[in-house]
Amino acid sequence: MSSKNSHGRTLDLLGEAIVGGRYPAGGAMPAEPVLCEQLGVSRTVVREAVKSLVAKGLIVTGPKVGTRVLTQDKWNWFDPDVITWQASCGLTHEFVRDLQDLRRAVEPAAARLAAQRITQAGIEEMEVAYAGMKDAIDNGGDYVSFDLRFHHAILNAADNRMIVQMNKVLHALLRTSFEISTSKANGPALSLPLHRAVLDALIARDAVAAEAAVVHLIDSAREDIDEVLGSGRRLPRLSRPASHLKAPPSAAAPRGRRTS
Repeated sequence: MSSKNSHGRTLDLLGEAIVGGRYPAGGAMPAEPVLCEQLGVSRTVVREAVKSLVAKGLIVTGPKVGTRVLTQDKWNWFDPDVITWQASCGLTHEFVRDLQDLRRAVEPAAARLAAQRITQAGIEEMEVAYAGMKDAIDNGGDYVSFDLRFHHAILNAADNRMIVQMNKVLHALLRTSFEISTSKANGPALSLPLHRAVLDALIARDAVAAEAAVVHLIDSAREDIDEVLGSGRRLPRLSRPASHLKAPPSAAAPRGRRTS
């Protein structure tokens, strides 16, 4: 195993152990030699993983405190790894609520701006994303990745540097939401017309309609998520996203699992 892969694996194991509560907040992490023996890696790999965990706000290190786990309010919840570890360990109602609240605050405002500023290129990007979602429903494919592409395009179309930056921090959060909501039977098929309503409002440059359509879409997803969480069904394990989807669905739509 390369040092890079060893670092990533070690970071994931320690991150999931912290997020999953194996190392509780306020408690000390095992000593470096112990971690090396448990994980079968060198001290260098452990030290690099610890540095990454410090940067993500999960732990603190120091000569007098050692290495201790911080409380959740200190964690960087905009870090994709932290979100992925939480999804892997099990989603809580509080986490999902916070996620939906964040979407409700950001996306409708972005849609209102997008209706005023969207370019033809932005419309075409959303059309490709929408076509990818439809193709995934009709023929099987990675619906979630095209759903992400659609929502990223809304934020990009707002043409606001700070909102566009939210794409980076929202990616893993949105992916988590979509993985849950599309696990409901016929979830993607039922949400497709709601996405079309958003796109049509943006094409019409109707800010009020665009904002309302996004609110409807988010609230519908919230209902689906509440139903999934209340059903007692096992939640989907959040997979690490592929790099980027570049091929339009008409040419080479990805074929994979069908989220329905």
